[in-house]
Amino acid sequence: MTPARPGIRKATATALALGLSAALAACSGDGGGDGGNGGDAAGHGGVPKLSVSGAYLPRPPMTDMAAGFLTVRNTGGGADELTSVTTPLAAEVTLHSTEGTRMKQVGSLDVPANGRLDLSSGGDHLMLTNLTHRPKVGEKVTFTLHFATSDPIEIKVPVEPTTYRPKD
Repeated sequence: MTPARPGIRKATATALALGLSAALAACSGDGGGDGGNGGDAAGHGGVPKLSVSGAYLPRPPMTDMAAGFLTVRNTGGGADELTSVTTPLAAEVTLHSTEGTRMKQVGSLDVPANGRLDLSSGGDHLMLTNLTHRPKVGEKVTFTLHFATSDPIEIKVPVEPTTYRPKD
């Protein structure tokens, strides 16, 4: 084997240095112009922009437990997570994920960038336990939604009849 000529070694070293410089420059961006906070929790450089709609609470058949449903829309470029919900109606609100017929309590639910989180009957939902009272149809219940990166959102949730199903 013949040793590489000095000119080829220098050209290769220069190309490697330029490639590394470009890679480092791309990694040290300003987080997508979001104020320098490094972007969203997943590091994608976008900022979540959340809104809540379609919230309702079917009148619970029992005095100690209820389910809550709503949609969180995210029109921003960054993902977020619903981490908890609080309400004066219940001592505890837990987040549940449903896959097939299996329901499982989870620590958070994803709110994708430019997407939505649907909490619906038969799907992902909120479980309210140790209710302070059994709410009546027409009553409005305050929920505060807490997120990993976004500010909390407070909403008034109407109590609907036990058999209520929203129209799509």
